[in-house]
Amino acid sequence: MMTRILNRLILLFAFTVCLFPLFNDHINGGKGGVMAFHKVYMNYQSLNAINVKQIYRTGYHFQPKQNWINDPNAPMYYKGYYHLFYQYNPKGAVWGNIVWAHSVSKDMINWIPLDPAIVPSKPFDKYGCWSGSATILPGNKPVILYTGIIDKKPAPGYQVQNYAIPANYSDPFLRDWIKPDDNPIVKPTYENVSSFRDPTTAWFNNGHWKMIVGSKHKHRGIAYLYRSRDFVKWTKAKHTLHDKPGTGMWECPDFFPVSAYGQSGLDTSVLKGGVKHVFKVSLDMTRFEYYTIGTYDTIKDKYYPDNTSVDGWAGLRYDYGNFYASKTFFDPVQNRRILWGWANESSTSYEDVAKGWAGIQLIPRMVWLDPSGKQLLQWPIHELETLRGDNVHLSDVKLNKGDVVEVKGITPAQADVEVMFSFSTLDEAENFDPEWSKLPSENLALEICGITGTKQGGLGPFGLLTSTLNKNEYKPSFAGFVDVDLTAKTLSLRSLIDHSVVESFGEGGKTVITSRVYPTIAVAEDAHLFLFNNGTETVTVESVGAWSMKSPEFMN
Repeated sequence: MMTRILNRLILLFAFTVCLFPLFNDHINGGKGGVMAFHKVYMNYQSLNAINVKQIYRTGYHFQPKQNWINDPNAPMYYKGYYHLFYQYNPKGAVWGNIVWAHSVSKDMINWIPLDPAIVPSKPFDKYGCWSGSATILPGNKPVILYTGIIDKKPAPGYQVQNYAIPANYSDPFLRDWIKPDDNPIVKPTYENVSSFRDPTTAWFNNGHWKMIVGSKHKHRGIAYLYRSRDFVKWTKAKHTLHDKPGTGMWECPDFFPVSAYGQSGLDTSVLKGGVKHVFKVSLDMTRFEYYTIGTYDTIKDKYYPDNTSVDGWAGLRYDYGNFYASKTFFDPVQNRRILWGWANESSTSYEDVAKGWAGIQLIPRMVWLDPSGKQLLQWPIHELETLRGDNVHLSDVKLNKGDVVEVKGITPAQADVEVMFSFSTLDEAENFDPEWSKLPSENLALEICGITGTKQGGLGPFGLLTSTLNKNEYKPSFAGFVDVDLTAKTLSLRSLIDHSVVESFGEGGKTVITSRVYPTIAVAEDAHLFLFNNGTETVTVESVGAWSMKSPEFMN
């Protein structure tokens, strides 16, 4: 970690502020994370006459035409199609009545909706079909593991693990699924019946299939390990795959191998030959996601993080913003590991009901191990670039203190922007305060950038501390640290802008921040794209590439 930081570099990932002069970044619940309450709002269901509000709907992100969505489930590739299942409420724009919605795609950009694949219908899931994963068994036979709710009590529900198999393996769309009557295949112990969910993709090791289920014991987060020879009869291991005190419930765990060399992805069952492992959890207590990189001991069936100081809620992050319940899968066609993540709305439930929809899936990202071996890198899948349209390119733009330059020629409200900055010296850098590393991401930007950002708002008098005209909204300013080599004196940023969401990738994917944004003035054709310098020294914009983004031909 560099010990000195330029004002302008600190503000790098707040660059998205300049894309929409006025925006809202409220996070439900006021906790700074993504909230998906396991509570049914009965008064909000079955609003058939609702007028679905379009102004903040995304143009090229994954979302159904209406209603609530949350966790991405069981992404996979099968017989020429990418499949994505996801948690969906067919009756309203708030959480409740959850089924497994299902869409298929040739390119993960254009999506065709199918009927829900898994719905509550049996004693082992009569009160809910919650999140899960897909595993491809020998013979190219997919199977889904998912959490079923068998009783509403104790809240949020009595949880068991079930499996489902395709009714017709010759159907590339996998339209129909069977839930065998020998479910549930895994039951909780008495002490954690309401905190036992989200089974992972299974891997094969030493003659057994292995999978983990997220749980907790008091305040200790736990990944329970299970083994099976036939994928139906499962036995709980005497030890956990991994656990950590003080982290609470571990939701949506993910465990997968990455190559120690290069960007190629690995099937989940690849365990040898220059392999590291990634262990990720979604922490219920913070509503953020954390991961570590480490070693999987195939004999002891234990995971050991390389750096124990970043284990748990102090760990590495896929995304420092509105990103939760992620799931990865191995793409055998292009030999890559793909990451899906969900972004909830940042508006209130009443506002979601008024517009008729809530939640999006973020652009799928390719993930691989950084050459340093210390973290993952992530980047939007290359298929996204097929949506690029009108474009503008600038180079060698000098930005002195206070300069503002508008980038014209594209549609800023629906765009893809790549920028390379350069600077001449670090002589005027601020000292790094080690205490900053202990701050939550929503407080980090305020502590580091607050004074400077407030005094120098750049566009309008709001600065970083006043990001919306709506006084009732919660307004965090997300930030994160980036370990970068500054010998070349350059920094890069890519931002995907899509009406109510901005995904920003810093330094080639070393850091990512996602925000839900709801501009009140900079809407549609009234949005503008600016380059500006709030720092104290001159910055050179080496290059800017900005594209208007077309909408997919098919989107659910």
